[in-house]
Amino acid sequence: MKFEIDINTEKCYDVIVVGAGPAGVTAATVAARCGARVLLIEALGRVGGISTSGMMSHFTGRCDSAVYHEILKRAADKNSFERGEITTRIDPEMLTLTYLEMLSEAGVEILLYTSVTDVVSDGKKVKGVICHNKSGFSLMRSKVIIDASGDGDVAYMSGAEYVKGRESDGLMQPATLMFKIGGVDMERAVFPPSFETTVDTEKGELQALAREKLPHPTGHVLLYKSTIPGIVTCNMTNVTGIDGTNAEDMTRAEIECRSQIPVIVNFLREYAPGYENAYVIGTASLIGIRETRHFKGVKTLTEDDISSARQHPDAVVFGAHFNFDVHNITGAGLDKTGVQHKFAQKDGYTIPYGCLVPKETDGLLLAGRCISGTHMAHSNFRAMPICIGIGEAAGAAAAIAARSDKEPREVEPEEIVKLIR
Repeated sequence: MKFEIDINTEKCYDVIVVGAGPAGVTAATVAARCGARVLLIEALGRVGGISTSGMMSHFTGRCDSAVYHEILKRAADKNSFERGEITTRIDPEMLTLTYLEMLSEAGVEILLYTSVTDVVSDGKKVKGVICHNKSGFSLMRSKVIIDASGDGDVAYMSGAEYVKGRESDGLMQPATLMFKIGGVDMERAVFPPSFETTVDTEKGELQALAREKLPHPTGHVLLYKSTIPGIVTCNMTNVTGIDGTNAEDMTRAEIECRSQIPVIVNFLREYAPGYENAYVIGTASLIGIRETRHFKGVKTLTEDDISSARQHPDAVVFGAHFNFDVHNITGAGLDKTGVQHKFAQKDGYTIPYGCLVPKETDGLLLAGRCISGTHMAHSNFRAMPICIGIGEAAGAAAAIAARSDKEPREVEPEEIVKLIR
């Protein structure tokens, strides 16, 4: 049932980017730098998505993206304690300022606290989005829309074909709410960075103790130094059976993760060296959703593409590298299909342009974790540096399409590469 709405505002742009996570910020910045008039729409009151509102500990994986390295350099120059030292550790406050600075310099128009409620289409061509915020409903038209929403909300509203979760059963990786703790004795503290890292203590091996002492589905220890002395970022809450496109599931995940935090902190005080006096100083305002919709594109990235470090002739993302980071879909730790320390492929792979182009929908590009890829490939390319590389390519492609009045699928990969390289 459709309801009539009053449109208070109508505007036109060359490119609209929906979602201001790392991929969306990059796509908007690059498109604007290429001369397009760009609008960036974000449902939260902050840019950066999981990297800022999600209180992410660090950038993991790598990508040969000029914008990614620019972000690291700009953020390092703002860091109060390690000024000028380029690090993959994230200070959410300084990273937010970095993103805003880049967007402002490029001339991107930003709308925060704004949700996209529907798309405007002509057949299979997306021509705009309907937004809602405190000012009411708005119709925003554009030549090209980039869906960097993570879950592919615009592509979904447009009717683009997708698969949700794992191909065999539709199950998706668990959700996590990041949090920070203070009062840590950094000289004695342990920092297991992965599920496969074991830490021997006087009371036993720490990961084994977590599996034994913490309630299901928690049961692993992931602790990371922050950019601020004495502050540690924790990646230890865990909720399984979550569909990140379902509001009731998202609400349950938020509540369950928050209820797990005191239990986790008590565990660290009891069993983790250096954490005897630890206390919570902050929690993320955005829950981490790892996996939802995988859209069908002109090309689809596969596990074999990554394992063989395939160099595609129509590539627009280069030097992408990470492991198969599949969190346990039914409990704590790493899924049996996940590989971290033993990931054998050391070379960077590429992503072809067709993975960013929906199979049949025009006027639309995909950026970030919702591009066309299998469940296993997604567990690799969802890493933020790779999503930034994807956003870089999408922004350049959208600008080219807008100024030449082409459909995104008609843009040649060589044109994109020429701009971003």
